[in-house]
Amino acid sequence: MSSFDLREEDMSPDPANKFVLDPHSAAFAANPYDVYAAMRAMDAPYYWEEADTWMLTKMADVEAVALNKTMLRNNEAFITEADRKAQQRAINFHDMPFHERYVQVNLLESEGETHDRLRKVVFREFTPAMIARQRDAIQTFVDGLLDELSEQDEIDFVSDFAAHVPGHIIGRVLGVPDEDAPRLRHWSEEVVRFFDPGRDDADKARAELATKEFYEYLLNLLADREAAPQEDLLSRLIARRDAGQLSQDELISTAMLILMAGHGSTIDVLGSGMHALLRYPAEHQKLRDDGTLMKTAVQEMFRFESPLPYFHRFATDDTEVGGRMFPAGTRFGLLYGAANRDPARFENPDVFDVGRTPNRHMAFGGGGHFCLGNHLARLDMDVIFTTINARFSDIVLTETEVAYKRGLSVRGPQALRIEWKRA
Repeated sequence: MSSFDLREEDMSPDPANKFVLDPHSAAFAANPYDVYAAMRAMDAPYYWEEADTWMLTKMADVEAVALNKTMLRNNEAFITEADRKAQQRAINFHDMPFHERYVQVNLLESEGETHDRLRKVVFREFTPAMIARQRDAIQTFVDGLLDELSEQDEIDFVSDFAAHVPGHIIGRVLGVPDEDAPRLRHWSEEVVRFFDPGRDDADKARAELATKEFYEYLLNLLADREAAPQEDLLSRLIARRDAGQLSQDELISTAMLILMAGHGSTIDVLGSGMHALLRYPAEHQKLRDDGTLMKTAVQEMFRFESPLPYFHRFATDDTEVGGRMFPAGTRFGLLYGAANRDPARFENPDVFDVGRTPNRHMAFGGGGHFCLGNHLARLDMDVIFTTINARFSDIVLTETEVAYKRGLSVRGPQALRIEWKRA
């Protein structure tokens, strides 16, 4: 079964001849990489009519756009307000007061002076040195969770373990009580899901409700911190707001973004990373035998199954990409998941290699929108897989087929049932 219908003429230089891209199909979820390979084989970027987007799959093209400062996350700089509203309606991003106020204008979606100012505020809180100081807290939390699970011979690694770790860790950094982490995960998933092409009105309603509840929760938490500041990120952001470095709305949208970014993608890469180790037992054993490979192994987990495989940029000028000229206003889809399997960049790209080096992947994006949380995500992974390898002597997959999430913007297993034996 294939998730696309590829005809011989589709491989011609004219990208108007195209196969059908169906990212919500079961076949695409099972294996998007054959689709990406077919798209890379075309002589020009593939035009996805459904999203009015030119999809980039080659590493050279993806890098060129991601690192180009004239390529923007939004197109507000060169369209009229009326056109912006029309586009907003066209993609069903309208009539969502909370989503429009706190999600559509956050650090990730902003550009120019606003983006630079907010990024500087957040960057101060996510330096490698600051993140390194979280190791002991992460280790304590992981040990406690594994203590609870170690008596069970079989677990769903995604729901029983992975889903509990990132939210608690980023929540503790920000200042969220541990007991609230499950609600934050639910809200984050509902909001993030709405960015995937193919969303419907039901997705819209869930995203708006989740954003509203998220906002109300953060508003109450802010009031608590204003009354009694603590040694957490939220208290420091309040201080920066009071110093005029960001507004109240920007504080809420930034806190919301940090919590959302710290949830889903790390859960997904934990699941796909464990799945990769179980699919490649020789590589898993190599990692067990040589713990110094953990840093390269973690980078390979992000490359092999990029948890956020799709973002977009708009061209502000007429530009050449992939050997073809495009006018200002063109929307490009950056398929990081495809670029990270490009044989022009990686030797044997479809093979999982815990010692792969160099490994210049794009799982964290690039340019001005490079992921600020990448150090924390990689530290999470390092602590988690080092600890699991030390505590469990044998881990096996108990299901023959692992179902992955459907969609273009996420990549991770829905569940991962494993058996493990304590060392």
